[in-house]
Amino acid sequence: MSQEINLDKLTTEATSNYNNLDKMSIKEILEGINNEDKTVPHAVEQAIPQVEALVSEIVPRMKQGGRLFYIGAGTSGRLGIVDASECPPTFGVPFDLVIGIIAGGDTAIRKAVENAEDDIEQAWKDLQAYDINELDTVVGIAASGRTPYVIGGLNTARANGILTGAISCNKGSDLSKAAQYPIEVIVGPEFVTGSTRMKSGTAQKLILNMISTSVMIQLGRVRGNKMVDMQLSNYKLVVRAENMVMRELGIDKSLAEALLQEHGSVRNAIDAYRAAH
Repeated sequence: MSQEINLDKLTTEATSNYNNLDKMSIKEILEGINNEDKTVPHAVEQAIPQVEALVSEIVPRMKQGGRLFYIGAGTSGRLGIVDASECPPTFGVPFDLVIGIIAGGDTAIRKAVENAEDDIEQAWKDLQAYDINELDTVVGIAASGRTPYVIGGLNTARANGILTGAISCNKGSDLSKAAQYPIEVIVGPEFVTGSTRMKSGTAQKLILNMISTSVMIQLGRVRGNKMVDMQLSNYKLVVRAENMVMRELGIDKSLAEALLQEHGSVRNAIDAYRAAH
């Protein structure tokens, strides 16, 4: 289907603002990349109303038991998997509440799977393996906004009454048209022409951070500004949890440690102590 693609019209494929990269010094390369990266937060800021609209629809569904799915290919798919995989340790939610799916399956996380992104029907098949239903949300991620795997998944999900969102870096893309709540972050040409793992990938990561974090806060998974439900899965996190409990309750380290060992989380430790005092 390559003959159907007109990359010249895509902002993400526009020629870099820099030329002769291969003649630059290391310092010039690094400064050029950094200068381009500085533009990303402003582009993300312009998309906040679109992010808010999507999150406002996700939250009530998840309060009723719905799940959040990310689907993508290549870098976009990997970013969705990263965000999903960080939700359980950060917010103490089940591993299957936020789910990242990549074209080509788990093999594609580390190694590109040939032509996987071009299968317009496979994303829906992948979603069906999770018994997807009308309380769930599917967010498609594609910098170009034209990845068939993602567009096909959103179109079929939407046709089945499932809430759909999209994250892309081109205006008016087919992906945006497929989603009920599209998010478009227009970051402009990449430092290396067409290398959307750079600014586009950074923008997508920032948007994913915003979506999952705001959803989890709305679901009550943060108290004040603390990750009170985080998993105590390594020494650093245990120490962080002890410090949270000590500061919140005004107690010493040994008591905080004992409370955490007994109750398993910052939230439960604090609540149990207060209930007893």
